[in-house]
Amino acid sequence: NPYAGLVSHLRASWLSGKTRPMEYRVAQLEALGRFLDEKKQEILEATELDMGKPSFEAFFTEILQCKNELNVTLGGLCHWMKDEHVDKNLVMQLDSAFIRKDPGGVVLIIAPWNYPIQLFLVPLIGAIAAGNCAIIKPSEISKNTEGGVAETLSCYLDNRTFSVSLRGGFAVVTGGVPETTSLLENKFDYIFFTGTSRSPPVGRIVMTAAAKHLTPVTLELGGKNPCYVSDTCDVTNVARRVVWGRFFNAGQTCIAPDYLLCTVEMQDKLMPALREAITEFFGPNPRESPDFGRIVSDKHFRRIRALGGGGRVAIGGQTDEAERYIAPTVLADVLPSDPAMQEEIFGPILPIVVIANMDEAIDFINARPRPLAIYAFSFPHLPFPCPSQVVNQVLERTSSGGFCGNDTLMHFTLTSLPFGGIGNSGLGKYHGKFTFDTFSHHRGCLHRNMGLETLNTPRYPPYTQQKLGLLTTTFEVKRRGTCTLL
Repeated sequence: NPYAGLVSHLRASWLSGKTRPMEYRVAQLEALGRFLDEKKQEILEATELDMGKPSFEAFFTEILQCKNELNVTLGGLCHWMKDEHVDKNLVMQLDSAFIRKDPGGVVLIIAPWNYPIQLFLVPLIGAIAAGNCAIIKPSEISKNTEGGVAETLSCYLDNRTFSVSLRGGFAVVTGGVPETTSLLENKFDYIFFTGTSRSPPVGRIVMTAAAKHLTPVTLELGGKNPCYVSDTCDVTNVARRVVWGRFFNAGQTCIAPDYLLCTVEMQDKLMPALREAITEFFGPNPRESPDFGRIVSDKHFRRIRALGGGGRVAIGGQTDEAERYIAPTVLADVLPSDPAMQEEIFGPILPIVVIANMDEAIDFINARPRPLAIYAFSFPHLPFPCPSQVVNQVLERTSSGGFCGNDTLMHFTLTSLPFGGIGNSGLGKYHGKFTFDTFSHHRGCLHRNMGLETLNTPRYPPYTQQKLGLLTTTFEVKRRGTCTLL
């Protein structure tokens, strides 16, 4: 295997203990901060070349979000690393019981192309913070960003992986499917995979490869994220927030609203508001807007264009294969059997499926695989900021990786919230301390006092009813009280 030596060197580096001290972890995290600061312009240029990503969007998602993760991690690391002391029973009051946060070992991070810096760097921040060694596999589809990462990241991180005497802790591997397949043949201690469109089948391949070594995984897989719009809402605000979320990064976002669910009356009200929002954001001809990106490859362009064949094109619909341009497009009266509803769109097309009411919308959502995100819009019946009854109903009666009421995408920006899928949309979670926990082994530990042997006598044979009574008294856990939901 072409990567066996690399993995072996990283494992030796991890076993040496060099990645465990907090000083080492902090130094590597601060180096990532310098990478973001010093290579900011190169990152913005590479993402623009790869998919016409506007510099505003690239800075927000690839630079600012990563720096937020870094700052949260650097601010909390000394507390996260501490042993967590836990409750003890009567026998062990003089002993020490705690949870030790051990590093997992050598981890593999496989990143996608749509947010090519953020979606490898945020997991890497947590992997470093937890004390691991890591191999980073950026996507070959965003080739300019991949080349920049491979060329420059090694200048910042401890990457001396091929020197037996000076083993480093990190490496970048480039290439496509053959290289990734070869990597997955090796034994890792954790695999973190983020996919894009049609990622569940790839997730199964990753999970199958991991199963051969009993390697735990995090899979971020996406899915068709529904967005329910009730009849009682501010149509203009809904349109602006949906248009921003759907067409951000030209729709190439795993948590973008994939389709709208609303009544035919709301569809009629939304259409002019959606058209107005698109014009406000991107001008009368979005093709000329510097704020609207392009599809990442010819293959993805053709796949997305084919999904626009169902329903009625109410807004947009223009395409240009030479530029890989697909206009912000809204499809009205889409049927569940239409092409746009058969797979995650991952592009600038927004289908609207007409339903009769909220109950039908919830049934529609629950009849399909659980998505990465669910969105619901409704005007609050209670004073701000209390959520409306409709939004709460959608939240309580559905299941998804994440949920956002009365907006789109914004839950992703909070490092205090776990981000991850459920079922078909993935497994595992990360962001902020959740990433640290994902890459840590929470090791249950007990240090007992070598004296006071009399306290242990009840557990030793020969057994008697008297000993059982003493054992029950000292080990029994009793209910402390009732739990009331406020």
